[in-house]
Amino acid sequence: MDLRELVENVVRPLGYEPLEVRLHGAGKTQVLTVKLERLDETPITVADLQRANRVIGLELDRLDPIRGSYRLEVESPGPERPLLTRRHFERFAGLKVKVRTEEGGFTGRVVEVGEDAVTFELASGERRTLPLGGFKATLAEWPSEPR
Repeated sequence: MDLRELVENVVRPLGYEPLEVRLHGAGKTQVLTVKLERLDETPITVADLQRANRVIGLELDRLDPIRGSYRLEVESPGPERPLLTRRHFERFAGLKVKVRTEEGGFTGRVVEVGEDAVTFELASGERRTLPLGGFKATLAEWPSEPR
């Protein structure tokens, strides 16, 4: 079982979705960073993060999947929230996102979300359609109201 699967198995029943699970650093400075959001799409709270931290920590202690010492950091997605699924793009349609592909990157507004592709409008007015899963994207602007 990989770390993402481990985290997902313990937080999903509590109503959370892991957006990012990343082990970085080496030796005594390893950090396991977990970025969560609520499945009901309401803003995640400090109490939510504390609850998730407890259950993730207990499961990590039980299974001991990380060699050596590490620090667990459970946090909200923050302003550079990753967009991973079709639902994420639908939820944040109309907002600007930073997009990275193998060919490079650009910033554009999410203007259309299809079954398996997303269309972005660049500042120049040019539109680019990319297949879901064929790029990485993060929010470039924060919505004025929670979405």
